[in-house]
Amino acid sequence: MIQCLPPSLTPLETGLAALLRGVDPVGPVELPLIEAAGCISAGMPLLPASPPRDIAAVDGWALCARDLVGASSYSPLPLAGLPVWVEAGGAMPAGCDCVLDVDAVEVSGPLAQVLMEGVPGQGVARAGSDIAENAPAAATGCPVDAAALLLARVAGADGLSVRRPRLRIVNVPGGSATLQMIAELSSAAGLDVSMHEAGSRDAASIAAALDASACDLLLTIGGSGVGRADAAVTALAERGAELAHGLALQPGRTAAAGRLGKVPVVALPGSPAQALAVWVALVLPLIDRLSARQPRRTVTLPLARKIASSVGIAEIALLAEEHKTWMPLAMGEWPLHAIGRSDAWLLIPASREGFAAGEPVDAYLMRE
Repeated sequence: MIQCLPPSLTPLETGLAALLRGVDPVGPVELPLIEAAGCISAGMPLLPASPPRDIAAVDGWALCARDLVGASSYSPLPLAGLPVWVEAGGAMPAGCDCVLDVDAVEVSGPLAQVLMEGVPGQGVARAGSDIAENAPAAATGCPVDAAALLLARVAGADGLSVRRPRLRIVNVPGGSATLQMIAELSSAAGLDVSMHEAGSRDAASIAAALDASACDLLLTIGGSGVGRADAAVTALAERGAELAHGLALQPGRTAAAGRLGKVPVVALPGSPAQALAVWVALVLPLIDRLSARQPRRTVTLPLARKIASSVGIAEIALLAEEHKTWMPLAMGEWPLHAIGRSDAWLLIPASREGFAAGEPVDAYLMRE
């Protein structure tokens, strides 16, 4: 049986709306810090202040700045006793509010004199200067990045509360490069990824790998076209999936989207460029809904040259930033070298004929 696209392609907006309908964010889980990277914050516990008290930021002599007024190498200030030496990270002694370098104090036996003035806070890390009292490691709905992990570690946290949707990827043999790309993108997006290979390219073998019982999102890779060896959509239909096959999207026309039971499913083309386009247009919005992620940031710049598009088909253009403008690199078809050079992508709605040169457009970054 040969898969066929319907006479009328499904508009991208219709396919995406159907895919997102009824999808709620997954529940929060507590993960060790090393596993939480890239996941979406689900309401972090508030962190204690760091440092919890004033500490020395440098090695040196702990003194009170107001007692050092007028001190200089020309007019050394004698001290009544030896000052306290502190190491970086050590607690500041009571009554001291600055730390002077080692050569700012001359010590001769029990006598000491200061050769320079001090400023309150000099060489001192104030309580809460690194982490304010009751600050979150990462704002709710934002990715846990390296900075958030640093804050959590400094505050002594062992884990973080995040949302981590479970993704099952079923690869149709023949698309290993696309599989690895999607798996890497999924892991970077904070998903719990499990990868499975269909036994062969026939519908029965693909259907045998389509277990949606333990995942929040199911992706198939490859076999979504209309070639004689393409059977992914047929396999999904045999398992009872309700799908829209054939999207008014370029690249990505042969993709399919829908439900297998209650689980959202997207059938990605085997071509890396086609799969990537469907990933940004359909899969990322679904991941963001499942993760309760805050809206992704766009960058607005004028176009360096016009973009022409066909009405009735949503198209995605690859852009590179050049001289504070967006330079179009490719649309409709994406050469791999254009993907490698691209900084952002722009969706041209099916209702538009494109954008004029110099027109400001909102583009999503390829790498956040």
